[in-house]
Amino acid sequence: MSRRLATTLAAGTLALLTLLGGLATPAAAAVSTQQKLSVLTSWTQTSASSYSAWNSARQNRSPWTEYGFDWSTDYCSSSPDNPIGFNFKLSCYRHDFGYRNHKAMGVFSASKSRLDNAFYADLKRVCATYNAVVRPACYSLAWTYYQAVSVFGSVAAVSQADLDRAARMKADAERRAAARA
Repeated sequence: MSRRLATTLAAGTLALLTLLGGLATPAAAAVSTQQKLSVLTSWTQTSASSYSAWNSARQNRSPWTEYGFDWSTDYCSSSPDNPIGFNFKLSCYRHDFGYRNHKAMGVFSASKSRLDNAFYADLKRVCATYNAVVRPACYSLAWTYYQAVSVFGSVAAVSQADLDRAARMKADAERRAAARA
């Protein structure tokens, strides 16, 4: 067989295998913008299942490496991550994830309201895990954190007065519960 014929056959075989999916090319392996946006959107909904899917991916990022997500966070910015003992850290983390990745994809303005609503839903789910006696104080803080991101785009806007008010609510509720016991 001539060298020219062998080269032609090899090129034809390579082209055929590529068309049939036998060989992955870098372009075929890359995640499309639509695929990335689809996953991002599914992980930033208000539902508990959306939160669970995001958290599972957060804990095992290797399958998602090719998506190029920004997993960085400052948690609740300059507001406490655990205000008066309520753990808002992961809710703030998912909110950061949503903001950073939607901004990077250029769809933030269309998504901000949903991201803030998902944040509030996450915070309320956190509050639901606490004793009913102190839960109203947690819900009050959740509302305050939500309002801060909704209006200002950051939980850095939560004031010390907001935290003090919730701490008083919590302490009063605990005192009333102890007096009944």
